[in-house]
Amino acid sequence: MKVKNGRRASFKKLGLGLATLFGVSSVRAYETEEPSFKTANNIKDFQGVPLFSGSTRVGNLIFIAGKGAHTEPFEIKAHTEIVLKELEKELIKAGSSMDKVVKVSVFLNDIADYQAMNEVYKGRFGDKPPVRTTVAVAQGGVPGDSLVEMDCIAYV
Repeated sequence: MKVKNGRRASFKKLGLGLATLFGVSSVRAYETEEPSFKTANNIKDFQGVPLFSGSTRVGNLIFIAGKGAHTEPFEIKAHTEIVLKELEKELIKAGSSMDKVVKVSVFLNDIADYQAMNEVYKGRFGDKPPVRTTVAVAQGGVPGDSLVEMDCIAYV
């Protein structure tokens, strides 16, 4: 009995699940070959070793890495606006848009900022907002003195 590559099998399952979600009747590309990966804005450490990609495209999905606001004013509404604009820029570069986002993760430096963040966030993803998870980070806060960080998954 041949054991399938765990990564390949996982992407096949992901493709089948997403195909069902979006009403696609054929997912032969996931059945016959491993999906292609395309990364952009690769971030490297001080020794030039890749740490992570700013975005990764797998098939028709785009995964945008966490975006933070590392500038003044240090106020949640201003930081939320900056972060949402950065997400939108990355989505447009990848051929997608805010309307095509299916999942957002929000990381707050302080859960007390939840309501103010929501005031800026609401309506930014069209009439059918994506699913969302919002958490406050533990000790140390969001990296780079940002009051909020967001990442997302969208289709192209």
